[in-house]
Amino acid sequence: MIPEPLLKKLQKQIAGSEHPRELAVDVMYALQHHYGYLSDEAVVEGAGLLGMTPLELEELATFYDFIYREPVGKYVIHVCDSAVCWMFGHQSLIDYLGEKLHIPLSGTTEDGMFSLLPVCCVGFCDQAPVMLINGKPYGHLTPATIDAIIEDLRKEKPPLVEDR
Repeated sequence: MIPEPLLKKLQKQIAGSEHPRELAVDVMYALQHHYGYLSDEAVVEGAGLLGMTPLELEELATFYDFIYREPVGKYVIHVCDSAVCWMFGHQSLIDYLGEKLHIPLSGTTEDGMFSLLPVCCVGFCDQAPVMLINGKPYGHLTPATIDAIIEDLRKEKPPLVEDR
């Protein structure tokens, strides 16, 4: 169930829109931001707010790499899957991250800290190979830079779901 303050905020945004369906991605992000991922319940609730069927919203949700239909870690690592990153070591980057975190691609660590997901080009080709962590880009990656980044994140207090 959507909390009252978020529900009112979304209803206000939708009411102010000439074409409410145009806000579908914004609504999905807001629900994901609150719940940590876009649950089945959130799809139904979001669709109802937008005057859409749950299937219509589900079709949009599964199209976007940054809408998570399953729970993810506190830190979501998106590894660029573009041709340029492939040329500059994409596969070795995925292999290294998987070994370091002890998870396969599309997996989440047992402690819930990290999820490792592929994403089509992130637009930082001049810094290949690249990954995003909670939307922040990291480029020119090597095993040493990856180690430093992961260790720094392990030392930080993870962001709350509401802070994403």
